[in-house]
Amino acid sequence: MFTGIVEELGSVVAVKELGDAARIEVRGPLVVGDARQGDSIAVNGVCLTVLDVVGEGFTADVMKETLDRSSLGALRPGDPVNLERAATLGTRLGGHLVQGHVDGLGTLLSREASKQWEVLTIGLPERLSRYLVEKGSITVDGVSLTVVSVAAEQFTVSLIPTTLRFTTLGAKRPGDPVNLEVDVLAKYVERLLEARA
Repeated sequence: MFTGIVEELGSVVAVKELGDAARIEVRGPLVVGDARQGDSIAVNGVCLTVLDVVGEGFTADVMKETLDRSSLGALRPGDPVNLERAATLGTRLGGHLVQGHVDGLGTLLSREASKQWEVLTIGLPERLSRYLVEKGSITVDGVSLTVVSVAAEQFTVSLIPTTLRFTTLGAKRPGDPVNLEVDVLAKYVERLLEARA
């Protein structure tokens, strides 16, 4: 589990294609400070298992399902990535409960800048819009955000200067893909209601 509070802006060192999978190496001195093989680290909101700690970074295998469902398959050396270590029982829950399981890809549609913050409009698969509510939570590229407004195939979020400066969202451009994880509680409620019907 994660909280959606990005700890470090890391970078991709290498990507090795393995047919129906890939192995990536990511630089992130902070998140590997206490990392061991088998630990979980979220990369742009995708929970990956540390294969090896290499200097100031780590390697992880990415299976086909993850490559198909997330933007990790498009990563190239030098690309910045949001990094977060798995939460512990003593972790402050500054964001919301995040699993690191991407529900689908969204697309940044537009950015509207103001003096201190920006509003991003993000397109999403229609099947996911039912899980979003105004003032509810969503994870975008691993960043826990509050939904400002929601429509059938898009939603908006507001980004404070800290988020713009210390996450990949500050540099995203219209047309860029983003990983989306909706609130898991909404999915469980829906499933339970279906079972009663």
